[in-house]
Amino acid sequence: MMSVVGAQPFIKPMQPSPSVSPGIQRRHTLPASEVRPLNTQDAISVFEIEREAFISVSGECPLHLDEVRHFLTLCPELSMGWFEEGRLVAFIIGSLWDQDRLTTEALTLHKPRGSTLHIHVLAVHRTFRQQGKGPILMWRYLQYLRCLPNVRRAVLMCEDFLVPFYRKSGFKVLGRCAITVANLTFTEMFYPISGHAYMRRNSCI
Repeated sequence: MMSVVGAQPFIKPMQPSPSVSPGIQRRHTLPASEVRPLNTQDAISVFEIEREAFISVSGECPLHLDEVRHFLTLCPELSMGWFEEGRLVAFIIGSLWDQDRLTTEALTLHKPRGSTLHIHVLAVHRTFRQQGKGPILMWRYLQYLRCLPNVRRAVLMCEDFLVPFYRKSGFKVLGRCAITVANLTFTEMFYPISGHAYMRRNSCI
């Protein structure tokens, strides 16, 4: 299991909740905007967002519900969810891989000693799209990975029309992915996790 000590700068409320007079403050008030790791209790919300986002476009989901639960059980620290007043609006799920390129096994396996972070899925709830949440969450996730000393690179596979989106986040094309799903083919992309934050300064402590 990787250490995530010091990753808290990237997993916290994204903005402070407005101050409320103690006399009118509600019990269990939720933060207006919060980023945190996902857990198995979030699995259904994750899958509902994913299903709408991907099936409507390609007819396939990167992860089915049992696979979502699988990764949120094995490596919840490699996930990140964006919540607005307690409601999941965007998320990323990842796992570790131990080879240079993705293979079919990477779709279902988590390799705890691997140095490659496989990003399985990034999705945004339909009512929160076109607001820049996808790129913001990806940026926060990549910064968070710098606090994980074992991780040296992030990889993902995407359909060709998404390549420009991931290029804007700093990913580079590795080439055609060896994995196919039904009649879909994918481009494999990578992002080098260089200059770990804990090595450069104490920003992750």
